[in-house]
Formats: sequence, C-alpha cells, structure tokens
Amino acid sequence: MVTRRLKQILVAMLAAGTVASASESGILSYRAQRSFDNGKFAKGYGQLERALLASRKESDLLSEGRVLIAMAQIRTMSLDLEFADSLLSVVRENALDQSTQVQYAKVKLALLNARENYKDAAKTCSGFDEKTLKKADENTQAAFYGECAIAYAGSRDTDRAQESLKMAGKRSDKKGGFYAFTAARMADISGSGEADSLYRVAEEKAIKANKPYNTATILYYRSQLKATPAKEAADLKLRCKNAFELMGLPNNSKRCGE
Repeated sequence: MVTRRLKQILVAMLAAGTVASASESGILSYRAQRSFDNGKFAKGYGQLERALLASRKESDLLSEGRVLIAMAQIRTMSLDLEFADSLLSVVRENALDQSTQVQYAKVKLALLNARENYKDAAKTCSGFDEKTLKKADENTQAAFYGECAIAYAGSRDTDRAQESLKMAGKRSDKKGGFYAFTAARMADISGSGEADSLYRVAEEKAIKANKPYNTATILYYRSQLKATPAKEAADLKLRCKNAFELMGLPNNSKRCGE
C-alpha cells in the first residue's frame, strides 16, 4: 500500500489546512489509502492509477516511484504477482529517497514471500543496508522486518527469524494484529503446532481493527492447516471466499474456493 509515511504527512497537512498546496498525486494517494482501509480495493486502485498519471504530469520521479510501489503492493496482495513484478521493474530506484528505498525493498520481499521464494527473500534481508533501513519511519521498518521474519522462517533460519520478529516488535505494537499475524505465519511455515492458536489471536485483532482483508487472509491460512477439521476448514473457506468476493478480489476468492 501507499507508504504510511506519506499518509502521515498528508494527515498532518489536512489538519493544518494546507492540503490545497499538496500535489495532486499525493492527495490521490491519500484517498486511495483510505479506500483500501475500508476494503474498497477497486476504488483505491483506480485512485492510484490516477495518482500515477498525476505524478508523471508533475514530472516527479519520487512520487511516481511511491505510487508504483503502492500499486505493486496491492497487486501482490491481490495475488496478481506477475503484474506486481512488472510494476516494480519500472521504478527508478535512483530517484527514491532512503525511506522509499525501504518500502521498495519491503514490497519486493512481500512478492518473493508470496511466491514462497524464501531463500532469495532472506538474501535480500541479510544484504540490505542497515543505515538506509534506519532512515525509514518505524512502521516501514516494522513491515520490512516482518517480511524478513517470514523469509527466514521459510529458509529454516530460526535464529534470524526470531531476531527479525523481535525487531519488528520493537517498531510496532506487540499487542497489535501485525505482530500477531507475523508470528502466526512464522509458526505456520515452520510447521509449529502453535500456528492455529496464533492465527486465532491475529484474527480477533483484525476483526476488532476492522481490517477485512487481513481477516479473510487469516481465514484462508487457517483452512489450510492440517490440524483443522474438514468441516471447519470448509466453513473457513466459504467465509474467506465470500469476503474476498465482496472486496472485489477474484484471485483471492478463487484460492479460498480451491
């Protein structure tokens, strides 16, 4: 999604009454973020497409890069992985500031993890410049470390996985849904019997926070656990399928129905 840093800047501008001076691409990106938060993916993605055109009209390569990264993240979330890859391929990395470089790396990691290419994702994590990472805001750092925790878990590097989870926790709310979901994914990928209980905690937090995409995703992963009884798994898949259909995410819905 659009970087949280950009969202924070725009929120501050709105509060100060100076949003009129913000760029068109920035305003459209902020509106897209609000749409995604409400589970309106088609509307939000359309706003990002308009933001991309606006950034090119403004000849602002940094804004263009931010929008492309946001679009790639949404395409990754909607399981359109080839399209996500193509969007990232046209980002001009030399035009990105350090915070956006971290966001770019985070989305690349998410794409690799979605493809279960944990080995390459882990290499990206271990080779990333720590000085650049520290320049990003804490939410972006947490997201980066969260993807690294999953990558290391998939690579069977337990020590690094736990260390990355710890780093993610230091930069986010350990009582929040993000941390709970990351821990659940690690347990699932590692084959731990704690996966279901951790997913249930993450699911409860996602529902309370009104995060429909997160909730539906957790339902899918719970349905795939070997320990989940067949009848319960079928119900989880149905709930997952219906939720993604209503969000306008056909690939995710189809996966729930398989």
